[in-house]
Amino acid sequence: MHDDLSDERLMLAYRDGDTAAFEALYARYRSRLYRHLVHQCGDVRLSEEFYQDIWLKVINASADYEPLAKFSTWLYRIAHHRLIDHYRQHARNVVDLFDGGIDSDELPAADSANPARQFERSDLASRLTRALEELPAPQREAFLLAEEGGLSLEEIAAATATGRETVKSRLRYAVGKLRHSLQDLL
Repeated sequence: MHDDLSDERLMLAYRDGDTAAFEALYARYRSRLYRHLVHQCGDVRLSEEFYQDIWLKVINASADYEPLAKFSTWLYRIAHHRLIDHYRQHARNVVDLFDGGIDSDELPAADSANPARQFERSDLASRLTRALEELPAPQREAFLLAEEGGLSLEEIAAATATGRETVKSRLRYAVGKLRHSLQDLL
């Protein structure tokens, strides 16, 4: 029933009392948002806390929701601000925002029963995680918003309060650095 509705229509339906619309939105974004948070802060425990906070903010803001931007831009802007608020509260320099890695032991295991395939996937995930960690935080954020969040240049610019050309440059540098780090796989 809700599969053919846009995110914005789902949020409007939820605003008007349709809880199934929220469930559909949550299902669309749960994995992407969670992965984005884990990649950004590198701490699974904090990511889970932020994840819950962000969805709570979405629920609390639903009564006033107006589709002035794409829902995904709005959602990732909430996530961006939540991360910034956390680091400000803990006296971290904004330049160092989102530094940190992912402890691969805390991520869910692959579904495959083939040990060789599991090792290959684990090795690839570790290498990709390290390559992402090596990116400067603004480049990592732009890359993850584009790849994990599926946001356009304009949406990333709106979510991070930066210019479109700055986002474009960050993405270009991020992709170049990732290609260089993973060149033997390409």
